[in-house]
Amino acid sequence: MHLASDEGSRHLRIRDLLGQVPLFNELPAADLDPIAKGTTEVIAMRGEIIFRRGEPCLGFHVVVYGQVKLVFISASGVERVVRLIGPGDGFGEALMFMGENYIVTAEALRDTLLLHVGRDALFAQIDRHPGVARKMLAGLSRRLYSLMGDVEAYTLHTGAQRLISFLFRQWRGEEDTPFRIEISKSVIASRLNLTPEHFSRILRELSERGLIRVRGREFTVLNAEGLRSYRG
Repeated sequence: MHLASDEGSRHLRIRDLLGQVPLFNELPAADLDPIAKGTTEVIAMRGEIIFRRGEPCLGFHVVVYGQVKLVFISASGVERVVRLIGPGDGFGEALMFMGENYIVTAEALRDTLLLHVGRDALFAQIDRHPGVARKMLAGLSRRLYSLMGDVEAYTLHTGAQRLISFLFRQWRGEEDTPFRIEISKSVIASRLNLTPEHFSRILRELSERGLIRVRGREFTVLNAEGLRSYRG
């Protein structure tokens, strides 16, 4: 992981990137300047660790392009994926506000460009523009709502239902038209709270029933109605 160079254009580039982030897209350029001065571009290549559990959280990250996974890692090295983060999405805000260290490890799943927005610059801007705080609260509330949905799914839905719901979120809505899921099956399984063996068994069952076709990372929905009604 390294920081992008070229100080001459860095500030303007970061300000332009911040202006595309939903959290800041209503702020005029002049109001973005102080935040841009406290923001750093971070380039993480695929497989690189962005931060580890226990390190201090001195701001929050926004993904410009690429993808990041947040994971818990047990003492034995077993990973549990708790969140997948794509372009435009941020992470670390809650811990930043609480002044706590990171409780998860972040790893780039692809070559990724992030913005790290420094805490001090952001807090100063929140004091000047309460609307930024409202947007951050809305984002954190949506994340909490999503987390409660995950808890409900893990508790009340079968593994097959969780996987089918995930597939429908990736699907473009056309039967017999392949689509790719760029993350590995092991990451998907961990995110859905499934063992790799259980995940593979569900895929095999769905394929044998003629509901989907799987070729590597390429998936095809063959019978959407049957897939929706399948309970496992």
